[in-house]
Amino acid sequence: MDIGDRAEIRRVFSAEDVAAYVELEGGDPASTVPEPLIAALFSYLLGVKLPGPGTNYLKQDIAFSARAPLGTELTASVEVTRLRPEKGIVDLWASARLPDGRVVAEGRSLVKFTDTEHG
Repeated sequence: MDIGDRAEIRRVFSAEDVAAYVELEGGDPASTVPEPLIAALFSYLLGVKLPGPGTNYLKQDIAFSARAPLGTELTASVEVTRLRPEKGIVDLWASARLPDGRVVAEGRSLVKFTDTEHG
């Protein structure tokens, strides 16, 4: 893992996805993608792609700046901005964008990772 390493995922949330989420949450029906579903994209990337399995959140600070319409593709990404291998800690910048490039959410993720290369 190096500074500048990046991972991304593209996802379209449907009305059915949001209805299932709202049913679990017990909230009101939503006409846009709820913020926790967008944040879950970052969790997926951190736990599966970069750094990957064995990753644990230490801190996350995400600001939501726009609504994400249902049925619109979101591109979520994380990028390594600081690496402290001696402590097993990495800082990443997370962002989610609409197809027109508008930022929906962005912020810092600080995670502890497992060094699988050096066991």
